[in-house]
Parts: sequence; structure tokens; C-alpha cells
Amino acid sequence: MSFYRSLVLTLAQNRLVTSFATKYGMKLGASRFVAGETLDKAIQVVQQLNAEGLVVTLDHLGESVAHKNEAIEATNTAIQIFEAIDQSGVQSNVSVKLTQLGLDIDPSFCLENMDRIAAKAKEKNNFVRIDMEDTPRLEATMDIFHKLLDRYGKEHIGLVIQSYLYRSEQDVTELGKKKVNLRIVKGAYKEPATVAFPNKKDVDMNYIRLVQQHLQNGCYTAIATHDEQIIHTLKAWLKANQIPHHLFEFQMLYGVRNGLQRQLVKEGYKVRVYTPFGKDWYPYFSRRIAESPANTMFVLKNLFKS
Repeated sequence: MSFYRSLVLTLAQNRLVTSFATKYGMKLGASRFVAGETLDKAIQVVQQLNAEGLVVTLDHLGESVAHKNEAIEATNTAIQIFEAIDQSGVQSNVSVKLTQLGLDIDPSFCLENMDRIAAKAKEKNNFVRIDMEDTPRLEATMDIFHKLLDRYGKEHIGLVIQSYLYRSEQDVTELGKKKVNLRIVKGAYKEPATVAFPNKKDVDMNYIRLVQQHLQNGCYTAIATHDEQIIHTLKAWLKANQIPHHLFEFQMLYGVRNGLQRQLVKEGYKVRVYTPFGKDWYPYFSRRIAESPANTMFVLKNLFKS
């Protein structure tokens, strides 16, 4: 972890900083990365993105929960998102984290909650993607996903695979046998060198390899990266191998590389914007600020304007 990122994340945990940011953060720049605190506001943002030719994944922000009532509340919110998508007619699906649905409390309880969400996704002819978290939770996540995949099918439920893990190549091979819809990411958790590539170059090379592997198996692949060099490399490969556009999409975060998102749309690619919302936005916002000094400057400019 870089010194800058470490410093920002440490400051973000300071009580005074947290209090100030929670009170004024949306005005100072959090709205660039977070689509509001309410579902209604998020739907408005989705409508704006759709008007620009972008599709969306809505994600209700929240960290790992410790109580069952919190997990049930998060489950109900995910179901409400599907209802709001259906009623508004926007082009969006939904992303969830299993720790927010009670994975750390009881995997069986989490499965019940996730089953309700997947059932709603199928009822609304929509799609839910399970985010992948750190390796201690990987096997439990895989177990829940495979049980739900058998019930609801690849048209309604998908998974995330992280390219910094050594095991991901084998996971993609196995998931490819079931034609699973995969979102390929580099990975954001701090993992030991015993399970993850320590060098960025190896992570990047594996990322490209996993995307190519899954597409060559004829499986739908979400290429989730802001790395322009990787995008350039994969665009050339996609064209050279005549990969049909209906088999893949590019994915980026709301508020990050906006110009590149729009440029890809102009070039005829499908681009999906991961769009988070909710009252528990501060931890997510802190991570976005920690990623880049430019993001910090954006917030400071808003601070001096106000």
C-alpha cells in the first residue's frame, strides 16, 4: 500500500474527520462518487446515465453486519431496488456483498437472504451479481453462489473473480463449464503473497489472461477496469479474435474515468457503471479518495468553493 493511500485511510478513521465528512461530504464532493443517500435519488442518477448510453449496476452501500436484523434490512433494500428498477424502467441490475447479508453471522442465514434476492431478480427478469470479498470468505461465497446458480441460472445470477489470486485461473476454468456470467476485477483486499500475486505486473497479466480465457469459452464477461492500457490491449484482442459484442461489457465506477466511459460508448461498446448509494457512504468515499491525489484535490476545491 502506498504512503499516500495509507495516510488517507488512516485520516479517514479520525473521529473529527469522520464527523465533518459525514455532515458536509455530499456537498464537498462525495456526490461525484456516490449517487445520493436514497433509492429515489439513485434512480434519478441511473436515468441520467441511461440517457448517455450507459447501463448501471446499483449497489446499496454497507459494511459487514454483526446482527441479523441488519442483514434482513439489507436484504429488503436489495429487493426494493429491483422493484424500483422495474417500476421506473431504467436499465440496471444489482450488486450485493454477502457480508452485508449475514455471511459472518451464519452462512445458512445468509443463503436464505440471498435466495430471496435471487428469486426477486428472476421474478423481475433481472440480474444480481455477488461481489467477491477477501479470501477467508471465498469458499463460503462460492458455495452459496453455486447453490443459487443451480436454482436460478446464469441469466439471473453472476459472480466476481479477482485476478490477483493464484487460484482464479482454476476458478474461471470451473465456472466456465457452467457458462457463468463473470465480472473480472484485479482485487482490492490486502492478501498475503501465499495466495495473491504481490506484483502489479503479474496481477495485470493474469487479468488479461482471465478475460481472454472466459471469452474464449464463450462465456459472458464483464471487463471491470479503469486501466486504459489493459482496455487498449483487450480491445485489440477482441477485434482480432472477432469476439461478438453481446458476449462482454466494460465496467467502471461511478465518477471515475467519466470521459473514458463515454468514449467507449461512442465506439459502440456496452459500458456499465457501478453506481453505489446509501447513507453508509463514508467508507466507500474514503477508499475512492485514497486511490488518487487527484480525487483529494477535487474535494479540496469544493471545500474552498463552499
